[in-house]
Amino acid sequence: MMPIMTTATLTLDQRTRAAAVGALTRRPRAGAWLSFVGPAVVASVAYVDPGNFATNIQAGAGYGYDLLWVVLWANLAAMLIQTLSAKIGIATGASLPELIRRHYPRRLVWFYWLQAEAVAIFTDLAEFLGAALGFHLLAGFSLPVSAVLSFVAVMALLGLEKRGFRPLEIVVGALVALIALSYGAELLLSDPQWAGIARGLLVPQLGGDDAAYLAAGILGATVMPHVIYLHSSLMQRRVQVTDALKPRLMRFHTGEIVVAMGLAGLVNAAMLAAAAAAFQGSGASGDLTQAWQMLSPLFGPAAAALFAVALLASGISSSMVGTMSGQVVMQGFVNFTVPLWLRRTLTSLPALALILSGADPSRVLVFSQVVLSFGIPFALVPLVHFTSRHDLMGGLVNRRATTAVGWSITALVIVLNAYLLCAGA
Repeated sequence: MMPIMTTATLTLDQRTRAAAVGALTRRPRAGAWLSFVGPAVVASVAYVDPGNFATNIQAGAGYGYDLLWVVLWANLAAMLIQTLSAKIGIATGASLPELIRRHYPRRLVWFYWLQAEAVAIFTDLAEFLGAALGFHLLAGFSLPVSAVLSFVAVMALLGLEKRGFRPLEIVVGALVALIALSYGAELLLSDPQWAGIARGLLVPQLGGDDAAYLAAGILGATVMPHVIYLHSSLMQRRVQVTDALKPRLMRFHTGEIVVAMGLAGLVNAAMLAAAAAAFQGSGASGDLTQAWQMLSPLFGPAAAALFAVALLASGISSSMVGTMSGQVVMQGFVNFTVPLWLRRTLTSLPALALILSGADPSRVLVFSQVVLSFGIPFALVPLVHFTSRHDLMGGLVNRRATTAVGWSITALVIVLNAYLLCAGA
């Protein structure tokens, strides 16, 4: 005799799917929107990872509030990019890497996989180093010990996958909230010029020799290729619906994307504005250790502690998301997977080697952002291409204006990141 499944016996993932189906097929109850929250929050982690700390601090210290408009426009671009990625998952039931495998030549697919894995290694390098540096600054552990603690913490949290994906989403969401609260408090402690913030957001300007380079760096640290692949896959974990309900499901997730990416944008703006208030004219660079050391005498120990907490939460959460993205890349491009613990171990080895060699974590962080820029066009081109095809997307196909904006963003990203690579050479 089959056991009767009650609400209490359903897993958290199953209860979430049931609530989502209920909200889509009948009048949604109060709080039903919570069942749709998760994928965009997970994706938003890439927009507040340790690489963003380095570029935003350098931009704020060097040019004050002048480059806040770059953060704003990069964030608006991120909203569209992540919306297109989510739309692929809803419309096709496949991830972006899976669509590339199905529709592109085999040799090109293998090239895509190899470059995506290379990007994943450098992504994980930045995120793991950020977590280790967070432990080092917050608790005073040596960098090698901090690296081991970071590895253990990330592995323990990834172990939640055995209970379903929803617990992972909740943990990542909690870490994102911690980052946002920490930097919100950091901004208030730094006592910024609110008029300068408003002017920086609304008046585009690139005054100074390195301003364009830093603007490209902000964009390069903001648009991350691995979460473009991941977001399309996360939608497969939610709920499968009929074609008639897909537009409604997309509307729910578009709202989540706007909120999650908007929060990530506010955090990035707070990072840059706090750096402008604290470090402009001080000669501070993107060195995170130097920034932490300067905060305490300027604004007290609480400011330094909040900075370290935010960096640690950023490093751990982005390491989790990076590992999940690596799984999606491998499964999608070559239809093969390895256990999460094995992928986490293999991708952590380069970071561990660099830490043990005595390399400067902040410099490695900035360098990793330059390497990541190679992978952005490879994700954006098929993203816009597939979402503009009616035979794949059906009723969710892009409008002509959306496709035009998508190609414009792709072209701009390619040009700015080419400039970033040339200027950094």
